[in-house]
Amino acid sequence: MTRRILITIEYDGGPFVGWQRQDNGGSVQAAIEAAAEAFIGAPTPVAGAGRTDSGVHATGQVAHLDVPDRFDANRVMQALNAHLGEVPVTILHAREVPATIHARFSATGRRYLYRIFPQRQKPALDLGRVWHHRQPLDSDRMHDAAQYLVGRHDFTSFRASQCQAESPVRTLDKLNVEQVGDEIHIHAEARSFLYHQVRNITGTLALVGVGKWDVMDVQQALAARDRAAAGPTAPPWGLYLVGVEYANLGQGAALHGK
Repeated sequence: MTRRILITIEYDGGPFVGWQRQDNGGSVQAAIEAAAEAFIGAPTPVAGAGRTDSGVHATGQVAHLDVPDRFDANRVMQALNAHLGEVPVTILHAREVPATIHARFSATGRRYLYRIFPQRQKPALDLGRVWHHRQPLDSDRMHDAAQYLVGRHDFTSFRASQCQAESPVRTLDKLNVEQVGDEIHIHAEARSFLYHQVRNITGTLALVGVGKWDVMDVQQALAARDRAAAGPTAPPWGLYLVGVEYANLGQGAALHGK
């Protein structure tokens, strides 16, 4: 008999090749699987809700693993954290769920945050955790432009050429841009995202913020359905997966990070 445990995870993406296990370096998935095998005594696959890229961080990634019945959710969380040791990955929450729940395929929404530091001087403490944009940005203009992307659209202009999704059509539920202290934060919410979609949108909105593009240029880029019509890809280290939503878990269905 086994239990399915759903875990919420925080990690610094800097040292990893990404969430997904790969042959060219250490991944977050592999680190958690190694920790799970260390206390369970057998290989234990871990399935994540989002395949974040190298350098992308998370405060609310969600994954599931099946463990022997003798381990409850709290014991799994404590054991994983103990065996992860100094690896920059922490299990924030754990709960038992039905075996029909899948961290990726059962998710009904995902939330991302992109942090931009638009100052000439580099951020010493947040280096590698924000996009250091050396020019000032107008967050109000960026927000106005972002609203043209909210809703159901063909996002061909904002997905990477390597994207393997069958369709470029996605529904963007929220895309807000706000000034938070010295930073500009972009909040994006959707059921699912295309490969590099948030980073490509961010790079495009930065053109508006710096004054190179007009607000309407973003609408035209969307309508072009051509990656070359949109702006550059923002770097990965400003991006955070901050939450994953599940509609069928009852109370506490939204598994949030900090």
